[in-house]
Amino acid sequence: MYSTIYSGALQGVLAYLVSVEVDAAKGLPAFYMVGSLSTEVRESRERVWVALKNVGIDLPPCRITVNLSPADRKKEGTAFDLPIAVGMLAALGMIPPRAAEGCLFLGELGLDGELKKVRGVLPIVQAAAEGGIRQCIVPGANAREGAVIPGVTVRGAGNILDIMHFLTADETERERILPTVSVDTGSLFLRAEDEAGESEPDFSQVTGQETARRGAEIAAAGFHNLLMVGPPGAGKSMIAKRIPGILPPLTLEESLEVTAVVSVAGLLEEGEALVTRRPFRSPHHTITQAALIGGSSTPKPGMISLAHRGVLFLDELPEFQRASLDALRQPLEERRVNIARASGNVTYPSDFMLVCAMNPCPCGYYPDTKRCSCTGPQVKKYMGKVSGPILDRIDLCVELQPVDYESLKSRARGEGSGEIRRRVEAARKLQRERFAGSPYRFNGDIEASAMGKYCRLGEAQQRCMEQLYASLQLSARAYHRILRVARTIADLEAAAEIEIPHLMEASFYRPSMDYWGH
Repeated sequence: MYSTIYSGALQGVLAYLVSVEVDAAKGLPAFYMVGSLSTEVRESRERVWVALKNVGIDLPPCRITVNLSPADRKKEGTAFDLPIAVGMLAALGMIPPRAAEGCLFLGELGLDGELKKVRGVLPIVQAAAEGGIRQCIVPGANAREGAVIPGVTVRGAGNILDIMHFLTADETERERILPTVSVDTGSLFLRAEDEAGESEPDFSQVTGQETARRGAEIAAAGFHNLLMVGPPGAGKSMIAKRIPGILPPLTLEESLEVTAVVSVAGLLEEGEALVTRRPFRSPHHTITQAALIGGSSTPKPGMISLAHRGVLFLDELPEFQRASLDALRQPLEERRVNIARASGNVTYPSDFMLVCAMNPCPCGYYPDTKRCSCTGPQVKKYMGKVSGPILDRIDLCVELQPVDYESLKSRARGEGSGEIRRRVEAARKLQRERFAGSPYRFNGDIEASAMGKYCRLGEAQQRCMEQLYASLQLSARAYHRILRVARTIADLEAAAEIEIPHLMEASFYRPSMDYWGH
């Protein structure tokens, strides 16, 4: 007999439907699998055969052929175990021929028949919904993840026997055997907001550093990239960790994007339905280029994609491999990363806010001559580890000074994250209205071709920018970034037009190329 079961495969953070075709014929016992399969997919043969045997299902001696269609696209992962097993049961007549019709199956089988968690369930269920499939059976650990997609009935199973009983039962019994899993996304976001208020680091805990606090607020309001330079202990990491707390909460659409990336990477916690808080990723400076950007022989999302819609914090910036930092140039401009391998091309989203921190010299205390023992060439060499093109893509650069004793002993608390977030949200509301119907979301997204429309300058402002362009020796990219930052500063003040003070403040945050050794 012959049977066809629906499943799904991943290509980047997107998914496509796969038809698992199984044929059982008379002949010498054999088990063949075809369809452009990776090693872990080929190993399904042993897992499925032993799992069915160990749950008491006796397979008759026959010739079994399994084809995963479309056969010209590479199939990877362990999620095909369950559809192959169901296809075999259908082809051998152990379940009714039409019992699995219109249903998608995903899951890895243990040798005892247990259904184990797999990655990429959310985008695959989304592809099923778009393809007209209205029912998905997945491992119980992935059920809530799939249930957030509307228009699809998702059921979680723990064992292959549960699925066999479900497929052989009548319609009235099926709900009892494998109940439908449902998720209230609204309550998830409310709970996340309550938990964030209790546990998230707050800006009120930051002592002094008003310039850095202001830079963080501007960066959050316009989704700009930020670099903090200062001696050890000045509060660079402390400020960076509090930036997610002043960003607006994720929308449902953004949450689905972030969850899809985390799911494809296999990092979604068991039973978790959605990622409801903005990502904050802080890789160590020893990270490889493949781990940062994404890739390896089997492409997977890197840190820049795991930070999608959130913050990527690079502490000790000059200590990162220069090749890894330079690989950020294209993703920072295009907000996505394309990885090409012999097996094909995949594209991952990487729309993140880059926040960096570094010391001003190898010892960390330049220009304090009492504590700094670095020579001028050593300082230049250290600062020069960060390439000019990367610095050119950083919108705001702030210098932090050591906190004085009077500020430390003062019990007065600074402005909290809640107050800053309200200003950030008000500025972003103006941006949503401004960019309605355009491809942009934030001031940090505005392309050079649209500057005349969204960052118009009066005659006095143009003369000011002309002087800044000459005195600061700006590149064309740096010129446009000053305009973007100035537009954000104006939004924070609810100003309709960019004024000279906005331009002057924006230029204050530009890093000097002479200072950096470029």
